Amino acid sequence: MTKEKTGNPVSVSYTHAQALETLAAGRPANIKAVAEKVLDTLGGVDVVLNRTGLAMLPLIDTVRSTAFHLGEVLVSEAHIRVPDRDVEGYGAIVGGDLEHVMAMAVIDAAIAAGHQTDLILELLNAERRHQEEEDRQLLQKVEATRVQMETF
Repeated sequence: MTKEKTGNPVSVSYTHAQALETLAAGRPANIKAVAEKVLDTLGGVDVVLNRTGLAMLPLIDTVRSTAFHLGEVLVSEAHIRVPDRDVEGYGAIVGGDLEHVMAMAVIDAAIAAGHQTDLILELLNAERRHQEEEDRQLLQKVEATRVQMETF
């Protein structure tokens, strides 16, 4: 059995996968600003891939538990190498923001190199708090529309 490589954790708070999920769902302006700071001291970067394309969106039919494709979605992805530190970085999001995915890839490479982890951890914590607050507000709006079936 092969073990899935999950990458370097940022800290005890975030696995590699959790960090990438937070960056993908994060506010692009904040992620780009931190990536600029990290890039200044990271070293030379080779861009392996930076593109957009269409990908099939798979879903699971909850009744039959079978997978089907809902349709196509636009995705962006970036893959970079930092030869001086012998690390790679990757980013992918739904949508067409190539700068966002490139910033994700830079931060991912910095995580792999253990570079500026305090700054990256601060970003991840801020984005996680923001996402939790947005989720809370959305759930409050959904709760306000809930109907008590006994009233019918």
